[in-house]
Amino acid sequence: MDLPDPGDTNGVAKDDAKAERKKLVKELAEQQELLYADRRHAVLMILQGMDASGKDGTVRHVLSGVNPQGVHVRSFKEPTPIEHAEDFLWRVHEAAPPKGYIGVFNRSHYEDVLVVRVHDLVPERVWRPRFRAINDFERMLTESGVVILKFFLHISKEEQVKRFERRIEDPRRHWKFSTADLRERDYWDAYQKAYADVLHECSTEWAPWHIVPADHKWYRNLVVARHMVKAMKDLDLHYPSLPAE
Repeated sequence: MDLPDPGDTNGVAKDDAKAERKKLVKELAEQQELLYADRRHAVLMILQGMDASGKDGTVRHVLSGVNPQGVHVRSFKEPTPIEHAEDFLWRVHEAAPPKGYIGVFNRSHYEDVLVVRVHDLVPERVWRPRFRAINDFERMLTESGVVILKFFLHISKEEQVKRFERRIEDPRRHWKFSTADLRERDYWDAYQKAYADVLHECSTEWAPWHIVPADHKWYRNLVVARHMVKAMKDLDLHYPSLPAE
């Protein structure tokens, strides 16, 4: 799969993008209230990308106007011993948002076909069948009323190192920096190959991948906000009527 230029902004100016995103944030807040009142659907935002691609920033900026009580954010770390004893989707299904809510996976079940592959934690005969399991799992969620929006935040290797340098130089960002991030850069090419397979194997009719050029944070936020608002408007959400009694 050919990836777009991570620095592409599709001709959008920064000031125009910020003005549009401000409107979209307001619309998203309105749609979230409708989602909660309607209770027929849930929305699941899945964010994947290399380190420093902006997963946390996307959540912070795109969802800045919504009611936090209606949002569930989950970040999937290394499995616990209990999670290791179950199938790889067990902990993910438990975290799926209930109807009426927006769920956010900041990293997700896709780590089980990315990190485990790149670092050779399990053999190919284990991770490759997971593509099929993921597609079946996501189809089951959509058939249950969950709208899945998957975003690959596509950052360049050059922009990544600039963001690492800013984290080192700014004391307010030191907490974001880890030497492990630098070690992971050694696996850049392996991750790109693994992501290419993920985007090819798991972009389905019911849960397609959206590849978001992410070198410019303002453009990244705009693209994600556009997709979120459109998907929720397409649900044709309504406030329920009062019972006749």
